Amino acid sequence: MFHLQFGRAQALMNLFVPGRICLFGEHSDWAGGYRRINAEIEKGYAIIVGTNQGVYGEVKAHSTKLIFNATLNDGTRMPPWETPMEPDALLRQAEEGGFFSEVAGVAYQVLTHYQVRGLEINNYRTDLPIKKGLSSSAAICVFVARAFNRIYDLKMTVRGEMEVAYNGEITTPSRCGRLDQGCAYGNRPIEMAFNGDRLDIKELSAGAEFHYLIVDLMAGKDTREILSRLNRCYPFAEDAVQRNVQSYLGPINRRIVREAVEAMKAGNAIRLGTLMTEAQAEFDKNLQPACPSQLTAPALHRLLAYEPIKPFILGGKGVGSQGDGTAQLLAKDAESRMRAAEIIVRDLGMTCLDLTVSPAKRVRKAVIPAAGFGTRLFPATKAIKKELFPVVDGNGRAKPAIFAIVEEAIAAGIEEVCILVQGRDRELFEEIFCTPPKIENFNKLSEENRQYSDYMMEIGHRITFLSQNVQDGFGHAVYCARSWVGNEPFLLLLGDHLYTSTTGTPCSRQLVDAFESTGRSVVGLKETPGSEVHHYGCVSGIRGQTSELLSITEFIEKPNIEYAREHLRIDGLDEDTFLTVFGQYVLSPKVFEYLETNIRKNIRERGEFQLTSCLDRLRKEEGVYGYLIKGRRFDIGNPAAYLEALIEFRKVSPETGAG
Repeated sequence: MFHLQFGRAQALMNLFVPGRICLFGEHSDWAGGYRRINAEIEKGYAIIVGTNQGVYGEVKAHSTKLIFNATLNDGTRMPPWETPMEPDALLRQAEEGGFFSEVAGVAYQVLTHYQVRGLEINNYRTDLPIKKGLSSSAAICVFVARAFNRIYDLKMTVRGEMEVAYNGEITTPSRCGRLDQGCAYGNRPIEMAFNGDRLDIKELSAGAEFHYLIVDLMAGKDTREILSRLNRCYPFAEDAVQRNVQSYLGPINRRIVREAVEAMKAGNAIRLGTLMTEAQAEFDKNLQPACPSQLTAPALHRLLAYEPIKPFILGGKGVGSQGDGTAQLLAKDAESRMRAAEIIVRDLGMTCLDLTVSPAKRVRKAVIPAAGFGTRLFPATKAIKKELFPVVDGNGRAKPAIFAIVEEAIAAGIEEVCILVQGRDRELFEEIFCTPPKIENFNKLSEENRQYSDYMMEIGHRITFLSQNVQDGFGHAVYCARSWVGNEPFLLLLGDHLYTSTTGTPCSRQLVDAFESTGRSVVGLKETPGSEVHHYGCVSGIRGQTSELLSITEFIEKPNIEYAREHLRIDGLDEDTFLTVFGQYVLSPKVFEYLETNIRKNIRERGEFQLTSCLDRLRKEEGVYGYLIKGRRFDIGNPAAYLEALIEFRKVSPETGAG
């Protein structure tokens, strides 16, 4: 189903935004904000993660209105709500409060900063409990921000969506904390630091699976009373109670969060559970006296002290503002979590939700398309495939180019490699990787080359050859590996590019590390002068946690210099220097869905099925990072470049292989 938006076909889009749970550091967001007034207050630190439950919906453009069809978490459908997509109407709706005020508030913020029309949102399912410290209102706000971003391609990063959602919610009578909209980052833990008005975010990589149980205490709390009492302790402490509050939300919390970050990275569930229990004990000691009516929390402490669940639980603490709202328990494993939940429901009459924090999937597979004809190297390619052209490595060893590319993948920790070839060429490639020299020739080799021959055969056991008998573009070549890749992230290398690192870490290893750090698809990038951008795929974006990492906001294939100067400038780069695709990618398997759509509907670019448009859709749907690789690439696909590669590759390539 398609709808018209500014003269273009616009697909109906499905979105999901989870709630969020604060694993450590509740209250530190607003406490750290007081550094605007008192610089001696410690920064706030927190670890949050998205829940497995959230808000589901379909969105499409509307020419004049904002329409929201809401479903409550008990399945009840609310009457449709709508308002004109006009600033005054949206602001009035936001300031009035009520169920739809956050929707109007976010739309108002979007309209203030971007030229957009309306939206029609069908929130067909919500399975996130409300008023339980899981940021259900923030999930709605992020959902609306993301809907505008993706329908109108506003090129907001995840951080940008989060900021718009936050500003939208505080446009309403709600006074949410800065960490609530962290649900924008999904089911991946993030560390947040709060320094006055400044917010810093680091995405964390879990070293193992952590099995949490989120428990509705079936009691009640007055969040406003808690916040009112604790805020009286800021910005300057006047007595021991207030000093203890500032101590816990400051240096004590900083230490616990930092140790929890390390435990999470190391996959140390036992240590993480111990820190949860310690955090709760320190919270009770230091914050309970400031608001005893709410923070004594008998239901919470009854759960945490309940002996029958202790054999299955590593630690536990309250959630959100604490009190008798929600608790979180860290179980030993999935089965222990199930056993604990059964006991809690049966004995205590409380309800439970599962939350699993998983490590990013490891990149085990690589795909190398090598089925092209090699038009630019004709007539040499009548005699030999361009991927089999000889190159000389740092050892002075001559080898087929494809073998050097496979070695690049193996150096990144790849376990299995798929090479896409034309059916009639399969035997040529198998001869290299799978067939040892005839015995009479093997005996003529030096001992060093005999060892290298064995090394080649060993690598050959990791390689699968797939036939691509129709050459219909780079995107089509990648799609041919769909069944082999399965539902895993994969490394994609080009069959006519050589890669060399300028550090001790192979280029592809740098990219795999970036993926495992961020949990999102990553495209290798290189700096390129403006005079050459029309030869390459280019990107624009916003620099991330490091100077090498970029949150990509646009992909474009072979732009002219005028377009690049207007749209593709990156802060920190020299004038007329741009970022182009390096020729290495680590991609989510989701990209195959977009390739399939283009192939099924015969959507071509320059007569072929390309990858770039699918990367741009992946950017919109999941987010894609770029990584500025410390290394060089050599395109051997044309005579001049091949000649340069022969000269330069040996100078800079590392010594690899047996011997």
